[in-house]
Amino acid sequence: MIEVILPCLDEAAALPWVLTRMPDGFRPIVVDNGSTDGSAEVAAGHGALVVAEPRRGFGAACHAGLEAATADVVCFMDADASLDPRELPRLVAGLDAAGLVLGRRRPAGRGAWPPHARLGNAVLARSLNRRAGTRLHDLGPMRAARRAPLLDLGLADRRFGYPLEMVLAAARAGWTVTELDVAYLPRTGRSKVTGTARGTLRAVRDMRRVLAEVAA
Repeated sequence: MIEVILPCLDEAAALPWVLTRMPDGFRPIVVDNGSTDGSAEVAAGHGALVVAEPRRGFGAACHAGLEAATADVVCFMDADASLDPRELPRLVAGLDAAGLVLGRRRPAGRGAWPPHARLGNAVLARSLNRRAGTRLHDLGPMRAARRAPLLDLGLADRRFGYPLEMVLAAARAGWTVTELDVAYLPRTGRSKVTGTARGTLRAVRDMRRVLAEVAA
């Protein structure tokens, strides 16, 4: 069994599509980060393990899911239907040659990836590549790794810097970090991050803080 960690904040409208497309052998762990729209109940009704994480923050939700997982291999992905769970087996297969596999997002629909969000992601990827020696184009939220080594990295950020810290720590630990193309779809519902310039700036600020702390 492979476990899939889905940080969730008010994604009741998207969860049915996401959870019904989960491949055989992949068990969803939905980490509810304070939803008020019944997301936890929807997730449980579709067979997901639901973990409550009252501390707000993308990293807090991701790490709570990682700590709740028991499988050897874990995946991460957004719960907003912007990513298709049926892409996950390809990422897991890539673990044979890498310690961390990321999904490089390829827009597959109008408005899937607003220009301001794409620009912010590209700037951060270049900064990461300079510091970590990686050759990534995207800090994509869909990824796969082995659970125990990931926990051993001791990731500390509990906000939007968590995804970047994971890649940076993995590279510095000597892991091979690779990426595979995945389709990036228009999300269901209102975006709390990339859909707005303010949300994107907040995420970029958190990630730049992580880079600055490492460089200090």
